[in-house]
Amino acid sequence: MEASALLSRPGESEWLQLGDPPVPERLLPKGPGVVIGSGGSTGGRRLCLQPAAHLDRSAAATADWLRSIGIDPAACLTLNPLPMHHVSGLMPWWRSHCWGSPHAPLAPDLMKRPEALVRHCSDLPDWQGRVRLLSLVPTQLARLMGQPAAEAWLQGFAVIWVGGAALPATLAARARERGIRLAPCYGATETAAMVAALPPDRFLAGAAGCGDPLPDVDLRLTEAGGLQVRTDRLAWGCWCPDQPDRIAPLADADGWWSSGDRAVLGEGGVQLIGRLDSAVQSGGETVFPEQLEQRLMEAARRQRLPLAAVLLLGVDDGEWGARLVALIRPQAGCSEVDLLASLQAVTVDWMAAERPRRWVLCADLAVSDAGKWRRDHWRRWLERVDAAEA
Repeated sequence: MEASALLSRPGESEWLQLGDPPVPERLLPKGPGVVIGSGGSTGGRRLCLQPAAHLDRSAAATADWLRSIGIDPAACLTLNPLPMHHVSGLMPWWRSHCWGSPHAPLAPDLMKRPEALVRHCSDLPDWQGRVRLLSLVPTQLARLMGQPAAEAWLQGFAVIWVGGAALPATLAARARERGIRLAPCYGATETAAMVAALPPDRFLAGAAGCGDPLPDVDLRLTEAGGLQVRTDRLAWGCWCPDQPDRIAPLADADGWWSSGDRAVLGEGGVQLIGRLDSAVQSGGETVFPEQLEQRLMEAARRQRLPLAAVLLLGVDDGEWGARLVALIRPQAGCSEVDLLASLQAVTVDWMAAERPRRWVLCADLAVSDAGKWRRDHWRRWLERVDAAEA
């Protein structure tokens, strides 16, 4: 069943299965709806059951957000370089259909060729005369920044939602300098995408974080700082291949879903700290790898070090409980020995629990196509490397 068919037949009970493996049909409730993989960075694979009505509510909430900043959703053109099998790629398409406005997919290879991207978009029938919207993950944004044609293209958008991973402070600063109207946002497959977003004018004025919750969303924090979400568009349930005979509910008895993210809530809205389940207890200290990865990448950029990617993993340690191991991907053609020495020098003054005890070169290190780190995948990769060297 094609996604377009689901919209044209809202009375059908059929579910569009975008995940793999498919959920057994006997477990599916009455539809219509979409079964889609969760984009989480840790834990096992799971699929979320999102009724079509919940996706409609999400589209309506985003439309209300646009109106609140003076944009008519029906007057927009949505450009979408994200994959349809992720909620981040499905929802731009779904929103445009709900709003009665055009949607234009962008092939992945176009995002790597700015001149071709500009030509392609200039030829779109709705490119002129419409308010342009775009959704990106930070990795895509970083690849475009620094290229004049790409930056000029980005400057033509009224709103560029950026989510799926933390927006590095240096990247945000570069976007502000160039007047690029980013709207850092927060959402999940479980919430039918966006639940909070920072308006572009506030971003350009220097505000950090992911903004305030959308009108149909409540947010709160647990004692440990875990972010919980309550909304009437939470997924009906989730299915895991390792528990194939049940659909697990998401929310507690009061309707709250625990996101697994650590956050701060303040006057500026939501500020994400990192994943609770990726926190590392080391020598009596709690460290958050995502923060340290961003800190290291920013230091590398300042010092012009040829570091393409870094991922920090907690590894069991008899004395410390756990210690950090850094997987790194150098830029092509650089001296790996010199890079390792420079990175060790960068971290020499870090707190002992934050300082990687080991650095491992990984030529294939990269985020997923949704812009997230698959930490379990790379942990297994490291285990295989260690076993081969034993």
